Amino acid sequence: MAAATGPVNPSGLFEYGFPGPISDLAQRSALISSFDRRTRNPHWVVEHITPASLALRNADRKHSAFVEDDAVPGKFRALLKDYYRSGYDRGHQVPAADAKWHQVAMDETFYLTNMCPQVGEGFNRDYWAHFEDFCRRLTATYPSVRIVTGPLYLPRRDPADNKWYVKYEVIGNPPNVAVPTHFYKVIYAEDGQVGGNVAIGAFVLPNAPIPNEKPLIDFEVPVEAVERASGLEFVSKLPVARRRRLCTDTTCSIIVRDYAERQKSFGKDGGRALQRSGSSRSA
Repeated sequence: MAAATGPVNPSGLFEYGFPGPISDLAQRSALISSFDRRTRNPHWVVEHITPASLALRNADRKHSAFVEDDAVPGKFRALLKDYYRSGYDRGHQVPAADAKWHQVAMDETFYLTNMCPQVGEGFNRDYWAHFEDFCRRLTATYPSVRIVTGPLYLPRRDPADNKWYVKYEVIGNPPNVAVPTHFYKVIYAEDGQVGGNVAIGAFVLPNAPIPNEKPLIDFEVPVEAVERASGLEFVSKLPVARRRRLCTDTTCSIIVRDYAERQKSFGKDGGRALQRSGSSRSA
């Protein structure tokens, strides 16, 4: 339909600037991220792991440090002080352990544009860490694994009036960084063939302590559910004929490892200091 001509010109506003929204894209050695200026969290972070990338041990996280991302304008940036004594970990979306192939690659996972506030005990340092380990173990079966990770802010029903509300905490002083209610991962396990099959797995986990006995498959959801919740699209160019269900193709289960104890070896970032400062566990 042709636009009507009339006495107004709404686009004249753009003479003064485009309101947005604007996603700050960052392409780094081991990840690509899209940053949400409103929540001060990423929309999504993309990574790629292979047997070769995980076999290399050229980096050590003791040489890395959390840093603010000065590529994001200051008034929209997540700040280190926002996490201080917040009660939340600076939770890697792409874990440092997936970038051990080079120190620069690992260092770049510590930008706050790769972080979200995560519950530490029982989640970031426990179940979420086991989930990250599950993703790495997929490379024993698949020669190429791609992962998209990000936050969600999902509605919950209020029993007082039976209505649905989106409610989340905001940390910082003044309040600056939103605390996600949930996190998602969409996993693409590729068979390595040109035009080959891709095993897709989509998972949504609450940002809360999760018992290690909880089966990972309980968090599996249709990829369309993550798309509706996030406003993102993940498989729009992947033909249905090439898609496989990851948890049918392989066993979706975690192996419990003691990441919390290992974290204490990082000195000032361990134990109580880690909890107070909001340091991330991902290793």
